[in-house]
Amino acid sequence: MCDYSLHNVATRPAKVGDKLVTRQFINCLTRGFSDIENPYVAVCLRPGTEIAFDRDVEFEGGSGCFPTWKREAKTGMRVARFRQVDVEKAYVHHDALEFPDGEIILLTRLMEGQGATVLQLPAEPANAPVHDAEPATEQVTTRQPVAQEA
Repeated sequence: MCDYSLHNVATRPAKVGDKLVTRQFINCLTRGFSDIENPYVAVCLRPGTEIAFDRDVEFEGGSGCFPTWKREAKTGMRVARFRQVDVEKAYVHHDALEFPDGEIILLTRLMEGQGATVLQLPAEPANAPVHDAEPATEQVTTRQPVAQEA
């Protein structure tokens, strides 16, 4: 998913092996991930996606709307699982990372320029529809409803 404030930015879904970088997007109030090769496209992670950072994760300190704007290192924390928080609240940041020690940091608090790699995507339920990475090129026909006999 991509946070609500990234809705005006070009996006694409994450794939295993993607090389990402944390970025402040133009005309946005939030930070997120972009492909290392294409800084103008936000890469959206699904809840449960696991990523590994190139180095210990750095984020803006403080809490809530009033960070202290200082750099803090999460010593020893280089892997995280993407999740969404406060989804019942319409106009707050939802995108977050959960670290192995249980700490949750909003994506928008991550310092820019940190490299990461997508390790694993969440499993799809057995009955979920399969989505191709590329849009279908064949024409889809719709089936007309069958009239029921009285």
